[in-house]
Amino acid sequence: MILPDASWSEAARRWRCAEQLGFDHAWTFDHLMWRGLREHTWFSAIPTLTAAAGVTRRIRLGTLVANPNLRHPLTFAKEIMTLDDISEGRVVCGIGAGAYGWDAEVFGASPVPPGERHARFAEFTELTDLLLRQRETDYSGVHYTARGAYMAPGCWQRPRVPIAVAAAGPKGMRLAARVADAWITVGLPELGRVARFDEAEGLLRDQARQLDEACEAEGRAPQSLGRTVVAGPQVGGVLSSRDSFETARGMFEDLGFTDMVVFWPRRDGPFRGREDVLDEIAPLLGVAADTVPSHGSRPDHDVPAVGGHR
Repeated sequence: MILPDASWSEAARRWRCAEQLGFDHAWTFDHLMWRGLREHTWFSAIPTLTAAAGVTRRIRLGTLVANPNLRHPLTFAKEIMTLDDISEGRVVCGIGAGAYGWDAEVFGASPVPPGERHARFAEFTELTDLLLRQRETDYSGVHYTARGAYMAPGCWQRPRVPIAVAAAGPKGMRLAARVADAWITVGLPELGRVARFDEAEGLLRDQARQLDEACEAEGRAPQSLGRTVVAGPQVGGVLSSRDSFETARGMFEDLGFTDMVVFWPRRDGPFRGREDVLDEIAPLLGVAADTVPSHGSRPDHDVPAVGGHR
């Protein structure tokens, strides 16, 4: 996870370095502003990922996560399709419900009640899925409508860009099981609460079990859904040292997770840490051949989604 908190002259180095170190995927937050960094430097996600595509060639790139507070499925899907073309099939589309906070308040609207918030999230995800799969889409929902929405030439990846859904509760997990290629958890659902990764083991185990139940309820094999744990801001300590990273990775793997996201260390504030710890963990990372998309022509086969690599 590379926060969009630095001018591109500095940020480009981070994205290139993430690929060179051997990470399988790199993400950025999709917010207008974020918590304590509200008044600090903060750039937009899609242009940042587009620029990152231009300075990398292998690593997958994703939003973690886009949400209905800021986005409309029609314009968002078009941007994701375009980014998938520019990156030659390296995009992962991370989607979440959208938390309360600055992004929800800046437009001046009243807070969306929890039940309506989930219904909006479900429609946003379902319509985004359809738009990325189909050449033409008609959709009529309570929150979103599409009439003759064309998506040409379509996604580079087939049948569409992989979708990863962030969810902590049973309704969101059912949505992930129904629509997504991967599920994302940040651990503790309450904003502001922080735990070390080993303190979150019981919670993550329970969430993994709930996801299994959601898959079974949707008639889906649980192992067919990738599982991504975001190691921070609420599952901390993973990048304290090489040993911490290796221990956390083993714990997450034992819990059935296929992927782990860590945060690029910052000099101060949230995710404060040492950049040189990335060099220390680099020997533990590997570049898997099946994560490298086909280049030079649009593939006529499915491209692997995020999931299966740690």
